Amino acid sequence: MVSIKSVKPKEKYTLLLTFSNGKKGLFDAEPYLQSGSVFTPLKNLSLFRSVRVNKESATIEWPNGADLCPDCVYLETKFF
Repeated sequence: MVSIKSVKPKEKYTLLLTFSNGKKGLFDAEPYLQSGSVFTPLKNLSLFRSVRVNKESATIEWPNGADLCPDCVYLETKFF
Protein backbone atom coordinates (compact mmCIF):
# COMPACT_ATOMS: atom_id res chain seq x y z
CA MET A 1 0.00 0.00 0.00
CA VAL A 2 1.25 3.45 -0.93
CA SER A 3 0.77 6.20 1.64
CA ILE A 4 0.71 9.96 1.25
CA LYS A 5 3.76 11.65 2.71
CA SER A 6 2.95 15.30 2.00
CA VAL A 7 0.23 17.49 0.52
CA LYS A 8 0.36 21.08 -0.67
CA PRO A 9 -2.62 22.99 -2.09
CA LYS A 10 -1.98 24.47 -5.51
CA GLU A 11 -4.16 26.42 -7.96
CA LYS A 12 -7.90 26.11 -7.56
CA TYR A 13 -8.74 22.64 -6.22
CA THR A 14 -5.50 20.91 -7.12
CA LEU A 15 -3.15 19.25 -4.64
CA LEU A 16 0.55 18.51 -5.02
CA LEU A 17 1.12 15.11 -3.43
CA THR A 18 4.21 13.13 -2.51
CA PHE A 19 3.77 9.41 -1.95
CA SER A 20 5.79 6.91 0.08
CA ASN A 21 7.22 5.39 -3.11
CA GLY A 22 8.78 8.76 -4.00
CA LYS A 23 6.34 9.64 -6.78
CA LYS A 24 4.99 13.19 -6.98
CA GLY A 25 2.00 14.45 -8.87
CA LEU A 26 -1.08 16.62 -9.05
CA PHE A 27 -4.50 15.50 -7.89
CA ASP A 28 -7.60 17.38 -9.03
CA ALA A 29 -10.15 17.29 -6.20
CA GLU A 30 -12.76 19.42 -7.97
CA PRO A 31 -14.93 16.47 -9.12
CA TYR A 32 -15.39 15.45 -5.47
CA LEU A 33 -16.74 18.90 -4.59
CA GLN A 34 -19.72 18.39 -6.89
CA SER A 35 -20.96 15.25 -5.11
CA GLY A 36 -23.25 17.04 -2.62
CA SER A 37 -21.55 15.38 0.32
CA VAL A 38 -19.02 16.23 3.02
CA PHE A 39 -16.79 17.53 0.22
CA THR A 40 -19.17 20.33 -0.87
CA PRO A 41 -17.99 22.80 1.85
CA LEU A 42 -14.48 22.47 0.39
CA LYS A 43 -15.59 24.76 -2.44
CA ASN A 44 -14.55 27.44 0.05
CA LEU A 45 -10.90 27.77 -0.98
CA SER A 46 -9.84 28.77 2.51
CA LEU A 47 -11.20 25.49 3.89
CA PHE A 48 -9.85 23.52 0.92
CA ARG A 49 -6.35 24.86 1.55
CA SER A 50 -6.41 23.67 5.15
CA VAL A 51 -5.79 20.11 3.92
CA ARG A 52 -3.27 17.99 5.82
CA VAL A 53 -1.94 14.43 5.94
CA ASN A 54 -3.23 12.25 8.75
CA LYS A 55 -0.04 10.39 9.69
CA GLU A 56 -1.92 7.53 11.39
CA SER A 57 -4.25 6.67 8.52
CA ALA A 58 -2.10 8.05 5.65
CA THR A 59 -5.16 9.86 4.28
CA ILE A 60 -5.51 13.49 3.36
CA GLU A 61 -8.11 15.24 5.46
CA TRP A 62 -9.80 18.54 6.16
CA PRO A 63 -11.10 20.03 9.44
CA ASN A 64 -14.74 19.45 8.40
CA GLY A 65 -14.19 15.66 8.44
CA ALA A 66 -13.76 15.12 4.71
CA ASP A 67 -10.97 12.72 3.83
CA LEU A 68 -9.64 10.71 0.90
CA CYS A 69 -7.81 7.40 1.06
CA PRO A 70 -4.36 7.16 -0.48
CA ASP A 71 -5.30 4.36 -2.90
CA CYS A 72 -8.10 6.38 -4.52
CA VAL A 73 -5.98 9.51 -4.68
CA TYR A 74 -3.00 7.60 -6.12
CA LEU A 75 -5.10 6.19 -8.98
CA GLU A 76 -6.33 9.67 -9.96
CA THR A 77 -3.03 11.56 -9.56
CA LYS A 78 -1.24 12.82 -12.67
CA PHE A 79 2.43 12.09 -12.03
CA PHE A 80 5.35 14.03 -13.44
